Formats: sequence, C-alpha cells, structure tokens
Amino acid sequence: MYDDLLVPVDQSAGATTALEHAQEIAERFGSTVHVLNVANTNRDSVTVVGSEVVDALEHEGEDVVEEVATDLRDAGIDCRTEVLQGDPAATIADYAESQNFDLVVMPTHGRSGLSRYLLGSVTEKVVRLSPVPVLTVRMEEARTSFPYENVLLPTDGSEAATQAVGQATDIAAELDATLHVLSVVGEPSLGLDVRSQVSDADLREAAEETVSNAAETATDGGVERVVEHVERGDPARVIDAYAEENDVNLVVMGTTGRREIDRILLGGVTEKVLRSSPVPVMTVRK
Repeated sequence: MYDDLLVPVDQSAGATTALEHAQEIAERFGSTVHVLNVANTNRDSVTVVGSEVVDALEHEGEDVVEEVATDLRDAGIDCRTEVLQGDPAATIADYAESQNFDLVVMPTHGRSGLSRYLLGSVTEKVVRLSPVPVLTVRMEEARTSFPYENVLLPTDGSEAATQAVGQATDIAAELDATLHVLSVVGEPSLGLDVRSQVSDADLREAAEETVSNAAETATDGGVERVVEHVERGDPARVIDAYAEENDVNLVVMGTTGRREIDRILLGGVTEKVLRSSPVPVMTVRK
C-alpha cells in the first residue's frame, strides 16, 4: 500500500514516537522513507563562514535528516533525504504531491499544545493542504500499535467522509483488521440550520444509512469484520471515547481542506480529534 513515505523532521524534540511508527509501517510494507527538512525562509538564516555565504538553517537541516536517516538505515529501512527552503507547511504539502508520496507521517501536539515549529501547528496546516493522506501521531501520551487490529472510520456521509472510506477499507483489508464505522448524531455534525428542520428520528435514520453504505463498501473491498455504530453526542468526544473503549489503533477521517466551512463533522472536528486522540489519526482530504 505504501511504497513511499514522507517524514518531515526538524530540530524540535518529541517526534520519536512518530518516527518509530513510520519505521514500523515501512518494515511491514517494504516502504522507502523520505526524510525531509524545510529550512524556513520566514526566518533570517544566511550567514558568512570564512569567505563562504551559507544558510545556517539549511546546514542544520542536513544534519537533522542525516541523523534520522542513519537510524532508519541501521534498522534496514531504505531511506532518502532532502532539505528544501520555503514555508514549512506549504513546502511539505507541495513536495508530497509533486513526488507522488503515498503517505505523510508527522507528529502533532495534544489538546493545549501550540508551537511555532514543524512539530505542532504546522502539522495541522499540512493536514488541510496536503492532497496526500497524512498520518499524525501525538507527541505526548501516544498509544501506538502496529499492525492495526481495530480501525475506526467516523463518517457523516459528506463528500469528505466518502474519500476516507476507501483508505480505511484498504488498510483494514490489507492488515486483516476489524473496521468500526461510526456516525455521530448531533448538532455539530449538521449545523443548527439543518438540525432545526429535521427530527431526531430522521437524523438517526440518515446516520444509520450512512454507516450501512460505508460498511457495504468496506465488505465489498475485502474487509471481513465490520462493526456498525450510531451514537448521539458531541462528535469529537464520542470519537475519542469510542476509540478508547474499543481498543482502536487507528482513526481514519476525511478533512474538508483549506477553504471549506468547518460546520460538518469532518471539518473542524477532525482537527479536534488530531489534538485529543491518543492513537494515530489518518486524514484524507477531499
């Protein structure tokens, strides 16, 4: 499934879990890992060493990617390195698309964590920008297990959610995992303007139909065990609770991209789950 993985890194601490998870995926699928550092052109980094003009950030980036690549190669992983200049989030997203990578693996902060560095808010920007699926792993309190045994697919029937169905199906089928298809009935998933015009029964019926359709797609795609579930409540909280209670190893969600309104479940809620989920979250952009 994943021939080429892109793993962006920088000088920040705390990315070990994400790197180890990328290594596990690479070992399972025989992937080549491409380690990328972006020398942020928003910062003044040009200096003179002797008679030579050098970019200090680019020089530091070369050291960072080589250190990571050495560890991966020692573990038997085929590895390539690259240092680019530019705005980190946009550069990562554009590079992932131009090089046809299968998956981007990045760490992210938790509920209250904000960072100016790659390993924080930039990850969330990449999720919104990247047409390539992005796998995020919490920098703290992460709970990773691979191969995945339980994959959770939250869906609300939107176009963004539909994009994620195929990705979740492929993963579950390849790893012989149980796929849990979940739809949350609640005001945040549809918006107050819609919520006021339909009954609770109608909302639940629509959610059950959405789950059934996704489950049918997964079964047709080779997934042997599919669990269907509809629940009422706050979407992000329900998703996190379901993942915890059912030993979920991976959450696969759609995201609406850079310009869509985040009123639907798989918009703003996706970013909440990125910050709160203790298990890896894979996002698929519409």
